[in-house]
Amino acid sequence: MEIVRPSAVAGLFYPADAHKLSTMIARNLQTSSSRADIAPKALIVPHAGYVYSGAVAASAYKHLEHRKEVIKRVVLIGPSHRVPFEGLAVSSVDWFETPMGLIPVDRQAESKIMQIDGVQVMEQAHAKEHSLEVQLPFLQYLLDDFKIVPIVAGHASPKLVSDVLDALWDGPETLIVISSDLSHYLDYDSACEIDAETSQAIISMDNHVIDGYHACGSVGINGLLLYARQHNMQGQILDLRNSGDTAGKRDSVVGYGAYLFQ
Repeated sequence: MEIVRPSAVAGLFYPADAHKLSTMIARNLQTSSSRADIAPKALIVPHAGYVYSGAVAASAYKHLEHRKEVIKRVVLIGPSHRVPFEGLAVSSVDWFETPMGLIPVDRQAESKIMQIDGVQVMEQAHAKEHSLEVQLPFLQYLLDDFKIVPIVAGHASPKLVSDVLDALWDGPETLIVISSDLSHYLDYDSACEIDAETSQAIISMDNHVIDGYHACGSVGINGLLLYARQHNMQGQILDLRNSGDTAGKRDSVVGYGAYLFQ
C-alpha cells in the first residue's frame, strides 16, 4: 500500500482551499518584478507563511514559469524546526499532499543517497515540518509532471549536503531548492544590516560566514554554497525583505531572501 504524507500546515502557512491557494500564488507571481529570463539550477527560497514571505518566494519561483516541460525532479532541502537530529533525513512515504493534490516522491533517488553516510530515514522529522511543505504549492502551480526528493536537514556538515547534491545534480531536468528564512526577531534596522551581510555571503559563495543566527536553513545553504563554489557557479539576489516590509511590525522581524544559482 502506498503511503501519503498529508499536509501539516494547510490553513496555517497557506490557504487550505485549493482555489484560494492558487489565486494567492498567481497574484504573488504576477506582482513580482523579478525577470524570469534565467534558467536556474538552484534556488534559495523562504518558508514563512505566504502572507509574510510569499511575495519573496515568488521572485524565485517566477523563473520556473517557462520550465515546466524541462524540470522533472525537484530536490528540496529544508531545516528541521521540531526534531533535533544528526545528518539528513529522507522519508519512506510515496506521496506528499497539499490542497492542490499529490506529488510523487522519487524513491529511486532516495535509495541512491541512502548510500551516503549521514543520510537516514526519519519520518518524525518530516511529519510536522513546514520548511519543505510550503514550497510544494508553488511547484505544483508552475510545473507539470515532476517528482520530489524531500530532505530535512538536522546538524550536518556542508560536505554532507554537497555530497548529496552531487549525487542528485544531474542535468536541467533536476532543480535544487534550498528552503530558508534569514535572521529572526531582530528589530527592523538590525535585521536589514544582518540580512544584507548574509546575502553578500550567499552570492560570494562563502559558506564560512552563515550560521543559524543568520539563516535557519544554514545547513542547506552552506552545502549549496560549497558545491557552487567548487563548480564555478554564479549566484544573484532576487529579493531581500523582511516581515516588517510585508505584513508585520518592525520591532521584531524575520528576514526573507530569494537567490538564484546557475
